[in-house]
Amino acid sequence: MDAVGEYGGLRLDESRSVDSIRDGYTYFRNGDVVVAKITPCFENGKGAVAQGLLNGVGFGTTELHVLRPKANLDARFLFYVTLSDRFRKTGEAEMYGAGGQKRVPEDFIRDFRHPIPPLPHQKARLLVLLDEKRIALITRAVTKGLDPMVPMKESGVEWLGRVPAHWQVKRLKFVVPQLTVGIVVTPAKYYVDEGVLCLRSLNISSGTIDLSDVVSISPESNELHAKSKIREGDIVVVRTGLAGTAVVVPRELDGANCIDLLIIRRSAEMVSEFVRYFLASTAAAVQVEAYTEGAIQGHYNTSTLADLLITAPPVPEQQRIVRRVQEESDRVTALRDSVTKALSLLREYRTALISAAVTGQIDVSRR
Repeated sequence: MDAVGEYGGLRLDESRSVDSIRDGYTYFRNGDVVVAKITPCFENGKGAVAQGLLNGVGFGTTELHVLRPKANLDARFLFYVTLSDRFRKTGEAEMYGAGGQKRVPEDFIRDFRHPIPPLPHQKARLLVLLDEKRIALITRAVTKGLDPMVPMKESGVEWLGRVPAHWQVKRLKFVVPQLTVGIVVTPAKYYVDEGVLCLRSLNISSGTIDLSDVVSISPESNELHAKSKIREGDIVVVRTGLAGTAVVVPRELDGANCIDLLIIRRSAEMVSEFVRYFLASTAAAVQVEAYTEGAIQGHYNTSTLADLLITAPPVPEQQRIVRRVQEESDRVTALRDSVTKALSLLREYRTALISAAVTGQIDVSRR
């Protein structure tokens, strides 16, 4: 069971031989979906699509349900169905047994009903589900940590709930040295063809910077707006639209400037990438929504950002969380790229099929 991750992933480096499993085993093969049946693993989203198995088969604890999708069902789509709130909540209600050993019955798995769209629609929906998974992974890591057995305490914040007992919860303004904003008033008047690079919101996505469309300001203008210079390790945050979209400034942009972006100065108390991940979490989103209730779109300003409540684990633990989230995010990104490619191929096939039909290359009168 330890080899099955929360929200996906089988850690094959932790595998054991069948002979070492004394109390029976469950058989599965590549492409199957495995779901933990015992509490609290079921509630915590333990499950995965089996892949990369030696000789294509694997054996696990009897505390796993195995779901084998038919040809019309994408295994990854089925897996995300098992992560859905309806599946998990309904399964919890069906659990049997006493104390901490309750299990989800096979009848629930067998009888669970869910709409099955055509394969292209499944793959399109997967893109949304993968984005949701990324946010769920980030939120859990930055609000609950990596150790499910760690002692917890009430945070005193309703939407945050319980946090690890050794963590602190503070407002962002108390854990970073400075919060400021980039050039706001008529920035275009400072533009020059060649000069100091200046980032705008269109250059910022979640964790990455796109420099395909950048502007520059003169060195004199850069000095005039010294307060908005960005340094390696600072965090720049988009203010409107997808408010909270942020990136950590890399070494090659040390000394650049920015326009209408919020700047969180690098802190000795907080790991910059941890702060960035927190800003991408549901824990940050609910706070922004509360501040901008009634507005057309989310909007950050320096006061909103300053008052943001953020978890503050010890720095070494922040670093571990950042590494784990990055690993999991890379896996989700790889899956997303795979789904996008498959969806593109399906669209190409559909277009070619339609073209062949309307040009008479397929005899549609015969069945």
